[in-house]
Amino acid sequence: MATIDLIVLGMLRQQAMSAYDIQKLVEYRNISKWVKISTPSIYKKVIQLEEKGLLQSVPVRENNMPEKAVYSLTTRGEQEFEHLMKELSNQPIRMFLDFNAVIVNLENVPLDMQKSCIANIEKNVRDLKACLQENLREKENVPEVPKTGMAVLRQQYVLAQAIEAWIEELKQEGEGCV
Repeated sequence: MATIDLIVLGMLRQQAMSAYDIQKLVEYRNISKWVKISTPSIYKKVIQLEEKGLLQSVPVRENNMPEKAVYSLTTRGEQEFEHLMKELSNQPIRMFLDFNAVIVNLENVPLDMQKSCIANIEKNVRDLKACLQENLREKENVPEVPKTGMAVLRQQYVLAQAIEAWIEELKQEGEGCV
């Protein structure tokens, strides 16, 4: 999965770190809110990238902690990072919103279930928007947070607002559903 590869390679391009540190950074930056990436996928990915020769690991032991592998990019990893940057930025923009599978099937369920499904989606969008607002507030004056990271957070917030407005339109149109 090229997206996860790019995220992992990009983080390691900035500095060497363990899979655990990558996972913590993914959590801190809320990357899993906008890219399908999970903790197990990060651990699998660093192993795969090392097997491909894109990463190298060095065992590190800190104090009484167990030994851990700290990963860094190889020259091939640097090249692959740049290749993925070009490749992914050149692809058409696709927005996969899983809840659209529910929307296209609303007509196939009774009206009370339609309303329930829309209410669930609406709540989830509100929750996402609140989480993004909090995240923006917490990170807006933190110098360590990259401007590009803030830009993605703002983008996600604008998208949540747009989906929220779209749901209102959908509810108002009502055409046989909702």
